[in-house]
Amino acid sequence: MLDARAAHPNASLAVLYDPLTMSPELVKAHRKLDAAVDAAYSKRKLTSDSDHVVLLFERYQ
Repeated sequence: MLDARAAHPNASLAVLYDPLTMSPELVKAHRKLDAAVDAAYSKRKLTSDSDHVVLLFERYQ
């Protein structure tokens, strides 16, 4: 993810994460991270961003 973001050093986070223009590399990096979270913390494949957020906040507490 950091490498994908570093490819656009002058872009703000708002620009990088605009859902209409987000780079394919950044989307792919986030999907890879989601898969790693699924494998490390869940017995099932999480299907939404909300599922990932809930899981991570449960682990944080």
